[in-house]
Amino acid sequence: MAGRRRKLQFTREGKYFVALTLGIGFAAINTGNNLLYLVLGMMLAFIIGSGVLSDISLWSLDVSRRIPDRIFAGRPFLMGINLKNSKRRFSSFSIEVEDLLAGETLDKKCYFLKVPSGRTQHTSYRHAFERRGLYRFSGFRVSTKFPFAMFRKSRTVTCASEVIVFPAIYPLLPPPGYSAEVGDRPEGKLDRRGEFYALRDYVDGDDPRDIHWRKSARIGQLVIRQHETQMGRRIAIFLDNHQHDPQPTKEQIARQERAVSQAASMAAHYLRVGYVVRLVTRTAAVGPGSGQAHLTQILRALALLEFTGEDRPYAAPATWAGECIFVSPSGSTAFKNVRAA
Repeated sequence: MAGRRRKLQFTREGKYFVALTLGIGFAAINTGNNLLYLVLGMMLAFIIGSGVLSDISLWSLDVSRRIPDRIFAGRPFLMGINLKNSKRRFSSFSIEVEDLLAGETLDKKCYFLKVPSGRTQHTSYRHAFERRGLYRFSGFRVSTKFPFAMFRKSRTVTCASEVIVFPAIYPLLPPPGYSAEVGDRPEGKLDRRGEFYALRDYVDGDDPRDIHWRKSARIGQLVIRQHETQMGRRIAIFLDNHQHDPQPTKEQIARQERAVSQAASMAAHYLRVGYVVRLVTRTAAVGPGSGQAHLTQILRALALLEFTGEDRPYAAPATWAGECIFVSPSGSTAFKNVRAA
């Protein structure tokens, strides 16, 4: 357990108990009454015992977090917390774990009633980040009020983690003048990776990976699959991340974030239906590619995207055999369908 500094706070009950203990102590000293001394000794024993038992509960505790694979802005997620008691003999009781984001506690707590020695327990808390971007967790605050709830003793555990929050994704709605058939036109050419076209006899020089073995075994002759080219299922999303004002207003920032979410939503939609997707901004380019791994790359790039004040060109030109869609936070029409040269 990294971080051994501890912090002690009085609870409301603890303040009353300590004040009462001090009052009885003054009374015992002034009167010399043995009964008051006996009561004072018992109350001091409670205080000392509370400190010792709370220290034992906090000893040798290891905390870690289970970060979800994908976290989206504005969408609740579950952050997993693992608490391991590395003590050989003693259990830990009434443990509270708070996550620290950049040194500040989140308004979420995970409670463990009892963690036996040598055991690990798991729980999670529900949270949502309002904005995309990179968030740095610095550690945990582990605390307990065991055994008498008179004091709250806590320790800070160092456990650094970085969480990338992806832009919000919404169902794709075609903009005005935009056809749902964009990028879905067959090209009439044959390719290995497109939609199935037909079967034909095998000839020397064909790729053995295209052999349809089941049909070949049935007819006793080698046949291969033919596929249409994927050129008609290629889309490039151009996101304009240029800002004219060095200090944008809240409304301008909101439009920028909506544009980023639109680009992310389009990428997720077209990758889900099997398109080859490319993302191009003024500062970076991703792809082209397909599949969920490529979607993660695009979402990561959009999560970390910053709007630049420099009027620089796009990182890649719109000159490829596919469709190009332009997303801008400032234009009256957010999407433009342009056929690439």
